[in-house]
Amino acid sequence: MEFMDLNPPERILLGPGPSNVSARVMKALSSPIVGYMDPYFFDIMNQTQILLRNTFKTKNALTLPLSGTGSAGMEAAFSNTIEAGDEVVVGVNGYFGERMCEVITHLGGTPVRVVEEWGRIISEDAIEGALKNSKAKIIAIVHGETSTGIEQPIKEIAALTKKYDAILIVDAVTSLSGCELDVDGWGIDVCYSGSQKCINCPPGLAPITVNERALNTILNRKTKVPNFYLDLSLISKYWSETRVYHHTPPASMIYAIREALRVVQEEGLENRWERHRRNSQAFIAGIEAMGLKMHAQMDHRLPSLNTVVIPDGVSDASLRRRLLNDFDIEIGGGLGALRGKIWRIGLMGINSTEKNVIMMLETLERTLNKEGFHTNFGEGVKAATEFYNSH
Repeated sequence: MEFMDLNPPERILLGPGPSNVSARVMKALSSPIVGYMDPYFFDIMNQTQILLRNTFKTKNALTLPLSGTGSAGMEAAFSNTIEAGDEVVVGVNGYFGERMCEVITHLGGTPVRVVEEWGRIISEDAIEGALKNSKAKIIAIVHGETSTGIEQPIKEIAALTKKYDAILIVDAVTSLSGCELDVDGWGIDVCYSGSQKCINCPPGLAPITVNERALNTILNRKTKVPNFYLDLSLISKYWSETRVYHHTPPASMIYAIREALRVVQEEGLENRWERHRRNSQAFIAGIEAMGLKMHAQMDHRLPSLNTVVIPDGVSDASLRRRLLNDFDIEIGGGLGALRGKIWRIGLMGINSTEKNVIMMLETLERTLNKEGFHTNFGEGVKAATEFYNSH
């Protein structure tokens, strides 16, 4: 077999992730590797932690990028905090709420499911009802549900943790740096994310932050953490001044996320949140002007991931294949219960631009017409342009 030179196509990644990566981050990836006990690398680690704390809006000492994708963050959050037999209240209004339940079950815990329609938020009253009727001391909820495009309100649910002496675990994989998130201000105990979404770093790292309250729970377990690789009590020793070896870190990825987080800091979190919000609103204005509908609940739409209802008679797979083949644009289809029913269109980090909004609306309209669905031609771009001119 002959193995050709690697030459992947250049895509515009407007799906649910990964997102495109800037030249600055690609340059960082190609920097020389040093040893994991090199003083230079320790300095890079310290800087990365500071940048992550700024991005999470926390002062938590235990804040670091785990070696693994966002799913490693989820696994670490649960495997460190729950023990066999524990009940965990889980908000389930999408695919990743379901995955939380699956992880908890694998660890011998019992998920207490608080179920809502996929595409609608979960109320704090429903969460409180589950706490009252269970022995759960942990609440788990997805902030930005990647499968539905919902931005779940967190502050009200976080207030319940003090009332019921519970720990709050939040999945911020598709929300970190793309919409408002304040770990300390909202009272989140454990929060994890992924490197490949709004941060615009290649997939492979899972930023996580754990406060003292949750850390005490981890350190006072009755049993060992069932996952050695993701045992935070061990990993934290390497990311502290003691520098006790746990596993070899992916140096190039640490370089990359540090540079990506520098980009975030240079723009400013509030500015970045506002940019995502503005571009999402312009996109929605264009979608609705074309005669299409959004899926996620109004006033709770995730600005980094827009979910569009697939119109009757249009093939999900055919349209996405046309976009990829004709325009090198990737968008995502639905997961689970929403398979074949929605498109997931990401405007994440550096991909959240006016140029991409207009381009996506124009190419989507052209492709829909090829698929036999005739939109209000030109109205999508016109509506988005008018939005930008007035905002």
